[in-house]
Amino acid sequence: YLATGLAFRQIAMSFRISKSAVSSIVIEVCKVIWNTLKFKHMSTPSVDTFKSTAIEFHEKWNFPNCVGSIDGKHIRLRCPQNSGSMYFNYKQYHSIVLMAVADASYRFLMIDVGGYGKDSDGGVMVNSKFYQRIENGSLKLPNEIKLPNSNVLAPFVFIGDEAFPLKNYLMRPFPRKQCQENEKQYYNYRHARARMTIECAFGIASSKFRILLKSIETKVENADHI
Repeated sequence: YLATGLAFRQIAMSFRISKSAVSSIVIEVCKVIWNTLKFKHMSTPSVDTFKSTAIEFHEKWNFPNCVGSIDGKHIRLRCPQNSGSMYFNYKQYHSIVLMAVADASYRFLMIDVGGYGKDSDGGVMVNSKFYQRIENGSLKLPNEIKLPNSNVLAPFVFIGDEAFPLKNYLMRPFPRKQCQENEKQYYNYRHARARMTIECAFGIASSKFRILLKSIETKVENADHI
């Protein structure tokens, strides 16, 4: 029934299952899907995985040494009880944040779900598990190599927009006020082309899973599983 997209309400009517039972089934199925398939389809990226991703970014988007594009997506929620402004975002609705990294072909490499809607993308990233693993060294990136057609050694990096901090493993665009120079304009252009892979990944996911286009009418912890 899930594969054919049959509405859970129709299932409940057909088998005379209560709404509360259907709600429990939905969450249980979401948990089982994630716990069963995450190791096959979203295992922790290895150094070799990052190297392959970087080659693909260079070939497709002319951005060398890039191991992924990072961004956050606000997932709309019904207003959680007694939450104050914790989930109220700058877009003027309640949400949790899906922080994700995509490769050059719009595939998710890593995700972190459940950030408060009020937080900036940079703040959500700092509290994410993959950020903490990069900082403590348990998530290994490849060693720095020379840039193509150059003798300049450069690290492998993720790329994000202006909301993210600049780090030796995370590149952001030059501020617009500094972009009078052609080299910085050219960098920002290449950066934007490569970074759009995560935007496309979110768009593909929302098109496939239409619940991401509307408010999730559950408790926050259940919305995380969904």
